[in-house]
Parts: sequence; C-alpha cells; structure tokens
Amino acid sequence: MSYYSDHREQFLEGLKQFLRIPSVSTAPEHAADVERAARFVADDLRNSGMENVEMIQKEGHHPLVYADWLNAPGKPTLLLYGHYDVQPAEPLDEWLSPPFEPDIRNENIYARGASDDKGQTYVLLKALEGFLKTAGALPVNIRCLIEGEEEVGGEHIEEYVAQNAGKLRADAAIVCDTEMFAPELPTICVGLRGIVYGELTVEGARTDLHSGVYGGAAPNPLQAMAEILAALKDRDGRIQIPGFYDRVRPPSPEERAAWDRLPFNEDEYLEKEIGAESLVGPADIPVLERVWAQPTLEVHGIRGGFIGEGAKTVIPARALAKVSMRLVADQDPGEATRQLQAAIAKLTPKGVKAKFQPIQGGPPSMIDPTNPFIHAAADAMAEIFGKQTVYIRSGGSIPIVGLFKQHLHIPSVLMGFGLPDDNLHAPNEKFHLPNFYRGIEAVAKYLQLLGT
Repeated sequence: MSYYSDHREQFLEGLKQFLRIPSVSTAPEHAADVERAARFVADDLRNSGMENVEMIQKEGHHPLVYADWLNAPGKPTLLLYGHYDVQPAEPLDEWLSPPFEPDIRNENIYARGASDDKGQTYVLLKALEGFLKTAGALPVNIRCLIEGEEEVGGEHIEEYVAQNAGKLRADAAIVCDTEMFAPELPTICVGLRGIVYGELTVEGARTDLHSGVYGGAAPNPLQAMAEILAALKDRDGRIQIPGFYDRVRPPSPEERAAWDRLPFNEDEYLEKEIGAESLVGPADIPVLERVWAQPTLEVHGIRGGFIGEGAKTVIPARALAKVSMRLVADQDPGEATRQLQAAIAKLTPKGVKAKFQPIQGGPPSMIDPTNPFIHAAADAMAEIFGKQTVYIRSGGSIPIVGLFKQHLHIPSVLMGFGLPDDNLHAPNEKFHLPNFYRGIEAVAKYLQLLGT
C-alpha cells in the first residue's frame, strides 16, 4: 500500500510529537504529562477513524485508552496493546541530546520512549491508519488497549482486563514491545520471563547508634543485608534458594539447535551490549540460554546508613534492598516469593529482623510457534524484511501477556521492531527508523493476511 511510503514524513513528525511528552509514570510531577500522552493516543486513534475511543480513568491511576473497529463480520478479532508511559530519563548528563527533544542521528531517533514503547506503539497506530484512510475499513476486527502504567507495575490494566473480559474479547493480541535479534533479521518472541519485584528490609536497633560506643555489640542491618544477599547466590551465579529450580522447564533440543544457528557472537555481545570485563553466570550454560531460559535473582539498589560527604560513624537501624527474580516456564510467582521468603528467614543473622515484601509480579509465558496467528505474523515480517523470520525468547517480562492468557484465554503475538542496542531504560535510548517504517508495513501486512 503506497500510503505507508507516501506518509513517512508525517509518521516521523507524529512520532516526534509523541516523544516530546515527558510521560514518566513513576514521577508524580509528570502526572499531567502522562495524561497528555494518553490524550495524544486517543486523538490519534479518533483521527484515524477508529470507533468508540475513550480514556478510562480511575482515581490514583493513569488513564487507559480504548478504541475499537468491529465491522468485519466473520473475520478474526485482534487486541492491540502498547504503553505510552516511559522510564525516568536520569542520569541526564549521559544523554548526547535532551531525552525529550527527539534527535535523529545515523537513521536512529534518540529520545526516552523511542523504542520502549512509544515508537512501537505508534507503529500499531499508523498501520491501522493506512487502511482506514485509504479503504475506510480494516481487514479484521480490532480492539486497542493502550496503558500508561507499564513502567510502574500495570495495576490499572490488570484490574480492567480481569473485569472486562467480554468487552475485550478477541482471538489474539498483538504486542509491539520486544526486539529483533539482529538488524535486518525479522524476529518473533515466543517466550518471556516472569518477574517478582520487591523490597528486602532488615531492621536492628530501635535507632541509629554510635559505632564507637556500640560497635561490636549492636547488630548492623547493612552487614546482615550483605550476608543474606551474598548467600542467596553462589560465586558462579547459581541461585541457592531451596526448590527454586524444581519447576524450571529446560529448552527443547530443537529450540537449542535453533538458537545455535542465530548470528550471535559472545565477544561482540560482551563489548557492545554489556560493556564489562567478562560475562557472569554458570559457564556450562550458553549465554542465550542464561538470559532467555534460566531464572535470575538480582539486586537493584541498597539503601541505609550514612552516604553523604565526610564521615559519620553510625550503625544504621535499618537497611533496604530492591530485589527481583526473573522466572521461566513453569515457575510460579507466588511459589517463588514464598521460597525466597523462607530462604531469607533461614539466612537472617541473629540480632536483626529481615522481611521480603513483593511489590509487583507476573508469570512467565510460552507461546507455541505453530499457532496460526504466530505463523501469519512470521510470514508478514518475512515478506516485508525479505528474510526468514526467526523465533527467540526474551529475558524481559511483559506482564500483560500473562494477563491476556489468564483472563481472555488468547495468545499474544510479540512482533518487536527494536534492536538489542536500543538502550532501553538507559541514556540515549533510540529506535532505528528503517525498522519503524518497515514495522508499520509489517503490521499492516499481518492484518491483511489474517483478513484474506
């Protein structure tokens, strides 16, 4: 359809407008900006010709945006999902251009949210626009549900999906929030890790204490925190929580063989994506299996005691650590949480109390690549990109995929157009513009194939 090639400049300008909105969902000072981004999405859907567009408000939460077009009797119904909220942009001094002033360099557009997930959400919106502006109709039935809390746990959409299964009824979902394995290589993700994220708190004395007066007798929560965290994994990176690996489903021989054929160079991965001296984890497990099919336990931050300039010899009364577990099929978030809590209880040194409190979580997901909705997506991407589509898993977590499976009983087609070096959640996030344009065409081709 020539509409997509003829309107690239307009698509790019619209994307820039979208990216200029600092819709940081975790920051209360950006609440009005988050709502402005929701209105941008709603207005775009309405102007394209989608019907029943609404912003779904709930006190204390960012809006959901819903729209539908259900005028293709006998054709499949797809639920299109994306999110318009973004991560904070800090540290600002590491950006080469301001994070909310989109800048184009070397065919990439740089801005917070460029790839995760404003750019990829906009891919979906523009694919719909092409059909509605030219033919006045879509080849299949469409529902859209775009959220503004993906980066803060998705509590609003979780409740909404659970309560509105009838309104959201569909045959499959499309999620553009993943990446291609390599440039020019069309990719569909068929597996996601689940997540448990929470806070580990360790408490000792009633108040901070002078280390000269009480050191050697008073318990130190920071020291206890270090002991607990260090004991949860061995030096090779294997998690030491009893029973934690019992449910882990290993990749099939066919899947491992397919991964071995992917264009993956461990040295390049270390240099270009990790940027450290060496990789970690069990050496007997290949890198792709470590990040796609093995669970993890990570520490994201530790707070406690005195960290200002100068000296203050205090034994803190309390320490806190942000901790997450990534889970793989067939692990259960509730069971993994209980296992972690039991392990912490056994590892807690005398004199302190330790507690892990989960904040958010979601189950892992696996999708059968032979599913007809997956197969059609692979065909569409192969036609637009000119190469056979590969199937991968992702180390990341997209909780909505599990929610769609649990409440709507539908598979999610993960058509991602990002790249591994897009710097998600980091300074200088980008989206490769050729992938942006071809992504729009690939989604349009997918809708066309399903409608024939």
